[in-house]
Order: sequence, then C-alpha cells, then structure tokens
Amino acid sequence: MKKILLIGTGGTIASELTESGLSPGLTTEQLLAFTPAVGRICHVDCLELFALDSTNITPKHWQIIVRSIKENYENYDGFVLTHGTDTMAYTAAALSYMIQDSPKPIVLTGAQKPIGFDTTDSKANLTDAFLCASSDMPGVSIVFDHKVILGTRAKKTHSKSFDAFSSINYPELGVVRDGVLLRYIQRSAALFPTFYEELDRDVALVKLLPGMGRDVLDFLFSKNDAVIIESFGVGGVPEAGGFYDCIESWKERGRLAVLTTQVENEGSDLCVYHVGSRLKNQLGVLEAYDMTTEAVYAKLMWILSLTKEPEKIARMFYSPVAGDILWPASDNMANAVL
Repeated sequence: MKKILLIGTGGTIASELTESGLSPGLTTEQLLAFTPAVGRICHVDCLELFALDSTNITPKHWQIIVRSIKENYENYDGFVLTHGTDTMAYTAAALSYMIQDSPKPIVLTGAQKPIGFDTTDSKANLTDAFLCASSDMPGVSIVFDHKVILGTRAKKTHSKSFDAFSSINYPELGVVRDGVLLRYIQRSAALFPTFYEELDRDVALVKLLPGMGRDVLDFLFSKNDAVIIESFGVGGVPEAGGFYDCIESWKERGRLAVLTTQVENEGSDLCVYHVGSRLKNQLGVLEAYDMTTEAVYAKLMWILSLTKEPEKIARMFYSPVAGDILWPASDNMANAVL
C-alpha cells in the first residue's frame, strides 16, 4: 500500500460556517474522517501547514510548501495538498517550477463546498486526489471534479460550479471514473526532482483597458523587475497613450515586459497585427503564447530568482517546463526577441 502525505493549507474544503462567512477550521485528520474510502487506497500521514482562505496565500507560503515536500520527499510515494480554489492554479503553477521533474505525484485538490455540507464535492475530490497520488503519475497536477489537469495549465473558470477548473490550451491528463484513473497522457519525469526554493517577488500584472494611459505601467515598472501586460486578443498595445515609449524606456533601465492576452484560449500571437509586431521585433518584449497568466507569473518569479541577464531570461522563458508552453519549438524563437 502506497504511503501518502496529506498537506493541509485550509481552503473551502476545510471551512466551517461562522458569523462572518466560511472560514477554514478543520484539520487534515478531520478531513480524512469524512472520507473513510481513502484508507482502502493508501496509508496517509498528515501535515498541517496553514488554515488559510486561499486569497491569503502568498509566494512565501509556496516556499514553505516546497520546503515541506522536499524534507519529506524520500519518505512518501506521493503528496496531496488541500488548498482553496481561488488561488489554487497559481500555487499549482508555482510548485511546477519549484519542484521540477518529480517522478512522484504532487496533487492539489479542494472543493467548492465545505466537506461538512450535505451537498459537497469535497469527498469525491479528496478521494480522487489520493487515488492519483497513489498512482505512478509524475509531477504537479490539480485533481478536481474527476478531472486531472497539468499544474501549469490549470485555471479556475467557474466561481461556484463543481466544475471549477479547466485545462487551458492543453488536454486533460486524465479522468477518474468509478474509482479508476483513466490516463490520457503519460508525462515523463527524471529519477529525482530538482527543487528551487527562491522566488523574485517583484513581478507585477496589469490588465489593459480601452483608453488607458501609461501612468499605471510606469508605476509598476518603477516598483518591479518585470511587468506582465494582459493585452487584447492575440496581443498588442494601443498606439496612443505612450505605451511604446514607456516599455522602451524601462527596458533601457533593465526592466522586463511580457505580453499575454486576456483571452483564455488559443494564446497570443504578436506578429499578426502592427500594434503587436513592433513590441516583438523592435522592443524585444517577451510573449506568453499559449501559457496561462498563472504560469507566466510563477515562471518569471522563478527565472528572475536565478538570473537578471536578458538573453538567459528569454531562453529560460521560452524553454518548456512541465508542459507550460508549446508554440516556441526551438531556440530560434527566443533569439528572435533579442
């Protein structure tokens, strides 16, 4: 029987109703008491890290999670992390960069309704998560509503429905049906994982709005090493408003700009329109392509903790990690932006 470590961080799954709304209060041991079927799947030990609404999760908490998995890695066959749904995709992406090529499963799950409610998705999600953690499925994934989603491709797309998460620009890894994991994709892994514990937290995100000027962008560049710009459609910035001059001037001062899109599916393509081609071909802006915003954010924090050299940043950004990016198939794409 496989030995799995259950790591608790709070979230809706562990919440109870209080006078001010739902708040995490249940321990991991209490969660297991609601799911006796897990005991027939694997042996479970519990580790309580936090009791937080996931809105309160920060990169500091990601680092604690990674250290906990690293310290316990040799003692367990897999890991289940219970987590609130609101920032679960960010945590899954971050863990994908901070724990690379893990041959053991690292599974995140949670719920839209607390485990103590009569109508809850908690028990099914938790049982499915332990089933996947007891398999030979490598790397970081989210298991939710019977779906198995790669950690770098997950996004919360429904705020209340049990079908909370979608796999963006990438197939689901598999599904759980009647207690059986049906795997669609078998991902490779190394013999041993590579752990990274440092992050550069000076990464910001701005969403373009019609008629917006450069003031917000200037402020964010002044405070951060990199700014992710969520642009419209396949990508670009308005010709009015001083955006091109802003990006160019901050690039000369060592700041990094990355363009992505507000559209969930199909990604960016800056070369399609003239409002994007100048960014790519003249200003050397990096492009997210089919990556999720959650993955871009986490990947930049990981990369910038390792290097501040533009050429290295570009090569690392366009190099696939945990299936995060498909479009740039070679280093030629990275070289094109330098």
